[in-house]
Amino acid sequence: MKLIFLGTAGSFPTSHRSLPAIAIQYANTLCLFDCGEGLQRQIFTAGIKFRHPFKIFVTHLHGDHIFGLPGLLQTMSLLNLEKPVEVYGPQGILDFIVNILKLIRFHLTFPLKIVEVTEGLVCMDPQYTVQCTWADHNIPNLAYALQENERPGRFFPQQAHDLGVPEGPLWSQLQQGKEITLTDGRIITPGEVLGPPRPGRKIVYTGDTKPCSSVIRLAKNADILIHDATFADALQERAISHGHSTPSQAASIAQRAQVKHLILTHLSSRYTDGSLLRKQAEHIFPAVTIAEDFLEIEVPRC
Repeated sequence: MKLIFLGTAGSFPTSHRSLPAIAIQYANTLCLFDCGEGLQRQIFTAGIKFRHPFKIFVTHLHGDHIFGLPGLLQTMSLLNLEKPVEVYGPQGILDFIVNILKLIRFHLTFPLKIVEVTEGLVCMDPQYTVQCTWADHNIPNLAYALQENERPGRFFPQQAHDLGVPEGPLWSQLQQGKEITLTDGRIITPGEVLGPPRPGRKIVYTGDTKPCSSVIRLAKNADILIHDATFADALQERAISHGHSTPSQAASIAQRAQVKHLILTHLSSRYTDGSLLRKQAEHIFPAVTIAEDFLEIEVPRC
């Protein structure tokens, strides 16, 4: 599971930050969260391949989060891609895409599924789910959580040997949580050779938001929380009035949600160096990173 930041600015791009877009590469799928302008160029620069199906999750319908979507769809068609693309977002995302396609009149070479969603389960994959909740911005904004499915516990080879299970395919079946039958008729269950189930990894992305309890609930025990930190603490009043957060507010959310790692993004153009924002967050929550364009993070398993 790899997390790639393709755009980390807020409102408009700068010389070193593009507009909001985050990619998660996992389970032969590319999940994109928000689509800032020029996203296809960021994808090419990051070395991301188009060979896997795309799932795109839009937090809200402000231009800095969606204007890259038409260009991305057209580029994918110009490349004659055929893998299906799914787009999820709040009410209005369907009209936005349909009207763009009518106006620009380019032909899609791949199946496109557009789903308008509200709180709850967004989609299910054999290896993960995506859920969302309403955050607190000045227009409807969805925060998303990608949750990997629970995995079987650790495999204990010695216990398998003691039970007479021959090394090979039967070990693999037990590791996958399947019971097996030995040649002597004995049934061996996974619980006899595996430790307790291990929780899957969890990544939460807020989009644009003020501090809110719904994000705390969604991010509970997440491995990574990616949170809006548009303005420094000194501009807290401005942040709140515009539907955004400060580093200290984001850090407080991370602390209350008991996440492992906080990443601050959607930074105002006034902060060319994120060190001030990092220091403000670290006073409350030490495990913090300032997102930069093309930052890559491997999310380790437990």
